[in-house]
Amino acid sequence: MIIGIDIGGTKCAVIKGNLDENGKIEIIKKIKTDTKNIKPEKALDLFCKQIDEIADGEKIDAIGVSCGGPLDEKRGVIMSPPNLPGWDDVEIKKFLENKYHVSVSVRNDANACALAEWKFGAARGYSNVVFLTFGTGMGAGLILDGKLYSGTNGMAGEAGHIRLASDGPRGFGKNGSFEGFCSGGGIAKMGKSEAENALKNGKSLSYCKNIGEIDDISAKKIAECANEGFDDAKEIYRKCAQKLGMGLSILIDVLNPEIIVIGSVFKRAYGLLADEMQKVLEKEALSYSLDVCKIVPAEFDENLGDLAALAAALDK
Repeated sequence: MIIGIDIGGTKCAVIKGNLDENGKIEIIKKIKTDTKNIKPEKALDLFCKQIDEIADGEKIDAIGVSCGGPLDEKRGVIMSPPNLPGWDDVEIKKFLENKYHVSVSVRNDANACALAEWKFGAARGYSNVVFLTFGTGMGAGLILDGKLYSGTNGMAGEAGHIRLASDGPRGFGKNGSFEGFCSGGGIAKMGKSEAENALKNGKSLSYCKNIGEIDDISAKKIAECANEGFDDAKEIYRKCAQKLGMGLSILIDVLNPEIIVIGSVFKRAYGLLADEMQKVLEKEALSYSLDVCKIVPAEFDENLGDLAALAAALDK
């Protein structure tokens, strides 16, 4: 029996899971809590109460923590993530190990998701894996030679910070970044920019009829219009797909992975992205490396965060 703790900026979850002899994971119970602006000391006490409740006296074999970075994964310290104000150098690994006397693994959320897809999902059986979040932001988790690769200080896999153009939507503190073009937030920014230009010229777009709808533009809304056949919305996703192909080409050339698993927006909008992405890949990536690399949507979606925290517990 293993415990996972998924720590987010507004919600946290404590999950009880069971790993069977065939390596399959089962989520047995979960407690989800609104923890926006909660202080770390209060959160740690809350986690312990919830762990005790769902463990219900059963022996705990390991605990995993999945949390947005920056983290010191080796020491298990949460180091001031931007979505967790006040969580400065929180020694969560030490705290939980002293409390429960079991192994505790702390992983940033992209790494934890990579572990989940590698151990239980689309990347099961592969040794060299890249997982890309492609959600609100663009982060990466790397499995290299059958092991999670975190880098010298846990910062490996920050693919979203790669600059793909001299200018473009801002993501990860940088205009024209991989995250700027290839994330839910980035797609919305591209859509808003196009809508503002159109409205200034007295035109409207399928996903934005007037100035009052600007703030409602989202990657989901643009995708819905694109799937209905509107060219203006399809063009936003075509631009995103082009940059996705460029970013993936860099990862393929440098890391030579067997499989790249992409979550969230890519999983939901695969039909809008795949063809244009592939065209760019065939032009930009080394053919020898591209030929041995599969690019697939993540297997998990809604429960990926839960499985990621449990997978972290198994990564001893």
